[in-house]
Amino acid sequence: MKQLILGVLCLLSTAQIGASLQAQAGDTLQIWVDGICGMCKDRIEEAAYQTVGVAFAEWDIPNKTLTITRSPEPFEEQELHENIAAVGHDTRRITATDEAYASLHACCKYRDEAIVQQHEGGRMKAAVDDHQEGHLHGYVYERDENDERIPLMGANVRWLGGENGAVTDAEGFFDLPASEEAQQLLVSYVGYATDTVLIDQAGTVELVLASSVNLNTVDVTRRRRSTEVSFVEPIKVQRIGEDELAKAACCNLSESFETTPSVDVGFTDAVTGTRQIQMLGLSSPYVQITRENMPDVRGLAALHGMEYTPGAWIDGIMLNMGTGSVVNGYEAIAGQINVELHKPEEGERLYLNLFANAMQRFEGNLSLRHSLSEQFHTGLMLHAKHQKGRFDRNDDGFLDMPLSEALIGVHRWRFKGKNGWMGQVGIKGTYLNSTSGQVDFRRDRSDNTDLWGATHDSRRAEAWLKMGKVFANRPYASMGLQLSGNIHHQESTFGERIYDGDQRSFYANYIYKTIITDTRHQIKMGASWQWDSYEEVFEAETFERVESVPGVFGEYTWKGVENFTAVAGLRADYHNLFGAFVTPRLHLKYKFSETAVLRGVAGRGQRTANILIEQIGAMASNRAFIIQGGDEGKPYGLDQEIAWNYGLNYAQEFTVAGRQALLSLDAYHTRFQQQVVADFDADPQALYFYNLDGESFSNSLQAQLDYELLTGFDVRLAYRFNDVRVDYREGQLRKPLIARHRAFLNTAYETENGWAFDATLNWQGPKRLPDTRSNPEGFRLEPASPSFFLLSGQVTKSWNDGQFELYVGGENLLNFRQENPILSSSDPFGPYFDASMVWGPIFGRNVYAGLRYRIP
Repeated sequence: MKQLILGVLCLLSTAQIGASLQAQAGDTLQIWVDGICGMCKDRIEEAAYQTVGVAFAEWDIPNKTLTITRSPEPFEEQELHENIAAVGHDTRRITATDEAYASLHACCKYRDEAIVQQHEGGRMKAAVDDHQEGHLHGYVYERDENDERIPLMGANVRWLGGENGAVTDAEGFFDLPASEEAQQLLVSYVGYATDTVLIDQAGTVELVLASSVNLNTVDVTRRRRSTEVSFVEPIKVQRIGEDELAKAACCNLSESFETTPSVDVGFTDAVTGTRQIQMLGLSSPYVQITRENMPDVRGLAALHGMEYTPGAWIDGIMLNMGTGSVVNGYEAIAGQINVELHKPEEGERLYLNLFANAMQRFEGNLSLRHSLSEQFHTGLMLHAKHQKGRFDRNDDGFLDMPLSEALIGVHRWRFKGKNGWMGQVGIKGTYLNSTSGQVDFRRDRSDNTDLWGATHDSRRAEAWLKMGKVFANRPYASMGLQLSGNIHHQESTFGERIYDGDQRSFYANYIYKTIITDTRHQIKMGASWQWDSYEEVFEAETFERVESVPGVFGEYTWKGVENFTAVAGLRADYHNLFGAFVTPRLHLKYKFSETAVLRGVAGRGQRTANILIEQIGAMASNRAFIIQGGDEGKPYGLDQEIAWNYGLNYAQEFTVAGRQALLSLDAYHTRFQQQVVADFDADPQALYFYNLDGESFSNSLQAQLDYELLTGFDVRLAYRFNDVRVDYREGQLRKPLIARHRAFLNTAYETENGWAFDATLNWQGPKRLPDTRSNPEGFRLEPASPSFFLLSGQVTKSWNDGQFELYVGGENLLNFRQENPILSSSDPFGPYFDASMVWGPIFGRNVYAGLRYRIP
């Protein structure tokens, strides 16, 4: 413990020294440096950082101006000029030698007029990082007499009010640095009237100019990947955008991963319709799920909580496999999912989404935002769901999907003050109830004693505050404070069983970010506190506990070597029930080229298992819950779960037939040091919980290829292998209900006149089923499920640049269904009743339709 405290104090004192040194610096200097492209920019800035006394460096490509911020160390401007000239770039004071200039890449020959002209025309697109943040790339076309697109060469493209622009080349291509202020793109061409186009973000666009004497019609088509992977960040993060979410009926967060190979989606049981996700072969409680980097789906909301975020509210989802940053806590084991909602300060002023499907499920979503001034913005999001259709397609006497209704609302304010201050405050309320079980069961009738039914009611209130400041005289330094709290109450029944749960939580997190000497050495540090109070009642037994976990953390980022980045993080926390512990994490990134990146990750995760809510699907059975814990001072008498995760990822972009392709390879190993085992195999009439005694691990391999096969036609292929094993008391077995093999194909096609076609084919291999050999012959399961295919598709038509959209689609179009998903369905109060052995779809084919309406 002494060593732990000394280590933390050393970390904080080092950061404090760095911060005090910065306070003495901050002077800036600008010099002219010749160069031409993004590779030049990296080289010049790296040379500047090799100069003693340089804390921050940025070279502007259009203006050829290098701006540096000085550190407290002695600084010599002459040394700066010498270092830059040594890598081949001229300054006003020193001209680079011929030898140094000759060592530059072919696309960086800024003294060659032909190369300069090619860059100005965008002809050397391969030398430009198409995925560099802060750039707008695109093509300008005109239409001929046959209404076919023809590249327009020589068109001038620039931001409205800006001085620097770009000229399209023979292919109509242009590359333009993004503007933080301007949102209107000025397009001009000899013989055409000048016009402007509204652009809302960086990326790649296609501008189609009407082939007439004026430029009255401009069609904008954005060709950003619907799921993007950053080549810049040291941690591999997949960003799932709104375009990806719109490919399927993602009515809530749990349904938002149908087109994402990294995430599996399934049901906890055949009665309640509760969905859960898996990453790396591990269930959703092992995935840290946050909303805008604050805790969201956890505790008693570990499963149902994913229903509390409607898909129509989501602006984007950031997903990374393996342990993430220590800044966000210690609980992530299999991965992190961060959900970004529609922002009060940007986007559509009104967004309406209506949805209905063949199960008589009706949903409505409304998002409103209003800017009171440049500083103050407010947003309101509302969701309502109603599902009352009673369906029993497999004739087992049970509803295929529950009857349910929900009301969810979010109201938040965002402000941006002077001197770099900004903040957000918000509240959220959730009301949800569902009824399932036998077809004739009614929750409001007292004569249901001979019918098996399940009910679930949730009430949840949340509030949060986020404050932050960026220091104007030190743009590399910032600080932020996050505060959030929630009250959660739920009541559930499963036949004669009753489960009630209450949770109150508070979270605080302070983060300070700065540099040590220069931007090659960056550090984040801070302190956090997670407080939770739980009270659960199950079958007349009460489980109560309070968990209080204060902690401190530090995360150091090193960029001292070209193309290599290391991020080392360490947390030190104290748990009131389990004592002190540390959480180390390491992320490494090596960039072979602008389009090839290798990443490595290693780290530790720790969490408290909420065994009742996490196995709530097993309550839809007559299994006895047997908890074999040995310490009354611990939750349920069981240890916390501790795991180590190790992973490698390789991402490579390349060109095939002139079109971009992205290959991603992932390999992860998760090994549990401590785990709470849920044993379904020991006895088919019981579910045992006990501490792991032996090995428990997960191996996950995945390969994914994204390719634009034709203009507007994208293909995604993926294969994943999961090997998840646990040492049960009967011996080591593969974890049940997890497919070892999965293959995935997604196709998406967009036309220029607003049509979009999406289809996803998902193959899942056999899954091991729990041992039921001791049951009578009529109530036994096969050792494994069969493999099966799932096909879904959607057609969307949009008008007025996407302001109005209609979509129709279908899920499980091949109509595959699990036969007899409920054991002993004819005798739900008998000893062999079990609805928790779900390995495939139950409802069969399901069609849906909806509309989206936006006011910019």
